[in-house]
Amino acid sequence: MARSARQSKILELISAKDVETQDELVSQLKALDYDVTQATISRDIKELGLIKILSDSKNYKYAFVDSSAQQISDKFAGIFKESIISIKPAKNLVVLKTLRGMASAISAFIDKMNLEFALGCVYGDDTVMVVCSGDDEALLTYEKLSTIL
Repeated sequence: MARSARQSKILELISAKDVETQDELVSQLKALDYDVTQATISRDIKELGLIKILSDSKNYKYAFVDSSAQQISDKFAGIFKESIISIKPAKNLVVLKTLRGMASAISAFIDKMNLEFALGCVYGDDTVMVVCSGDDEALLTYEKLSTIL
């Protein structure tokens, strides 16, 4: 679970702020009590399929490859499987309970899936709500997410 937790934290960090270098990522993870090296981070970046893109401040930062044609990596699916406690439909919502601190990464994973009826995700520390276009669409989204588990 340490690898999945670390990779989830990487996803959370790069979605929360611009991370320009592997050394910066190592420092941020060490500040959060993760025992990592630059080589470990390099492998994680490759496994997660992260790329560098130009940020608004004209510096390069790590980001997810955002392509609807790209398949979801096995690593993302593994993080999803290990982080989800429960999934329940509720009217036009699908509510996912996650391990503490994992909701950001799970929300990013769901967004990357480009689910047909998902309008967007709202997340806290350990909960993700997927907003769907209707009650029936929420059930279809729930079924799709449940199949990943």
